[in-house]
Amino acid sequence: MSDALFQRALRLEPLTASDGAKLFNEASTSDLIWVADALRQIHKPGNVVTWMIDRNVNITNICISGCTFCNFHRKINGEGTYTTTSEEYRQKIEQMIQMGGAQLLLQGGMHPRYGLKFYTDLFSDLKQKYPNVKLHALGPPEVVHIARKERISYQEVLEKLMEAGLDSLPGAGAEILCDRVRKQISPGKATSNEWLDVMSVAHQLNMLTSATMMFGHIETTMERMEHLVKLRDLQAQKPPGSPGFKAFIPWPFMSEGTVLGGSGEFKSILPIEYVRMIALSRIMLNNFENIQASWLTVGKETGQLALHAGANDLGSIMIEENVVSAAGASFSMDALQMQKCILDAGFVPELRNQSYEWISLPPGVEKYAVAP
Repeated sequence: MSDALFQRALRLEPLTASDGAKLFNEASTSDLIWVADALRQIHKPGNVVTWMIDRNVNITNICISGCTFCNFHRKINGEGTYTTTSEEYRQKIEQMIQMGGAQLLLQGGMHPRYGLKFYTDLFSDLKQKYPNVKLHALGPPEVVHIARKERISYQEVLEKLMEAGLDSLPGAGAEILCDRVRKQISPGKATSNEWLDVMSVAHQLNMLTSATMMFGHIETTMERMEHLVKLRDLQAQKPPGSPGFKAFIPWPFMSEGTVLGGSGEFKSILPIEYVRMIALSRIMLNNFENIQASWLTVGKETGQLALHAGANDLGSIMIEENVVSAAGASFSMDALQMQKCILDAGFVPELRNQSYEWISLPPGVEKYAVAP
């Protein structure tokens, strides 16, 4: 049975969620890796692995979503709350530019008092001061939150944000696109259909987006596969010429200090399971070009193995990251270490932008020199 499913996958035929679950439960890891690597060569031929330089800045840590997997958020009257100031943005952006970065990943909580004007003012101000910096910002849950607060449509929210300077929409807040799971781990956040609806509108507006999955908590294998099928189906509906989902980024739940982590309802994801999920992602997502390995959460060695199991991108050096780091992600790499990591895995590193276009190393970023 697995061989027949593998042959269908290699013909880029869409597999069902049941097919994916069967492969995950029954196929050998070596077979999954082989098929996923072959599919990677169909979508992204060659020996290049891409990476980028950006900075993740949190707009605020005040959030009302009540996610049990996050210990970064604070209630509005809680201790340690903040909203990033103009001067802090200036310092962070100028440091990022000095390090060769040209994109801000801006993520914020669902702040009860911040409406559309707060975000359009912020984006306009940043673009006025730094017109060449790309804003990869917010995510579907924030768009849903703003739309509810303003009593306007998702399209109106996105159009206003784009006018103010939003360049692309991250796949934040997807977690598992199953409402059984979402009601337990993120009760105040967008539903599965709301998340998908926002992304559908973004694709209609020709906005570049990405898709994610946080797995390894209370979800079932079938729910993981259903998540992948929903993403694939939405990608198939994007208008011709729209960039749609440029990449899929799965990462394991980081449990340290979280409410969900203390519940004892899950087992930590081992490296072999992460690699199998990368492979299944490549096999199930027959219309996605780019699969990113999350070295930040799984470490360099597992990330390198994932590059042989269907992934073709190693993400960013992440000059700053606060959310998963607060839950136990402790790995780090600079630009030279990232290049060496890719070379050591047997691939050629190429710096990219958010559109997955190769770009030259900027001044001040050294190319890793391979010893003769």
